[in-house]
Amino acid sequence: MIVCAGDIESFEFATPIGIGLVSSAMNLTRVILDKKPDALVFIGSAGSYGKYKPFDIVESTVAVNIENSFLTGGSYTPIKSNVSRETIDIVNSSNYITTNEKLSSQYRTLNVELENMEFYSVVRVAQEFEIPVKGIFIVTNYCNADAHKEFIKNHEKAKTMLERYI
Repeated sequence: MIVCAGDIESFEFATPIGIGLVSSAMNLTRVILDKKPDALVFIGSAGSYGKYKPFDIVESTVAVNIENSFLTGGSYTPIKSNVSRETIDIVNSSNYITTNEKLSSQYRTLNVELENMEFYSVVRVAQEFEIPVKGIFIVTNYCNADAHKEFIKNHEKAKTMLERYI
């Protein structure tokens, strides 16, 4: 089953599950209980911490939930993170978009290359139901001060390119 965030990031062939960590987790759980898919593919846009450029398409099966304040020492978490040194690119999910280039480079030291608001919750829900999952992302912007402006400028072209790729 192919799923997406929805709203401005909808695709005719994908089931929308909501924007952000909470909505996507709740709605994906409902979809799984109702449709019982054998596998999940999440598709959507992503911001790059620097390795990838706009319109690159990246596939991943690994996600984390690291907030920017953790990188600056402004917070901690009792939740164990699965950041690894595998060669696969890790996708970070937060309800906030990173606009600080210094923080973007710090994510890269953890082998975290992309930012997408929903993928962590998609991976965790799929794990809970023991369903294979992967994400296919098209980069729309770098995670920097111009992230939103670049996202808006590139979003429609990126969606078309991702549709063709799928």
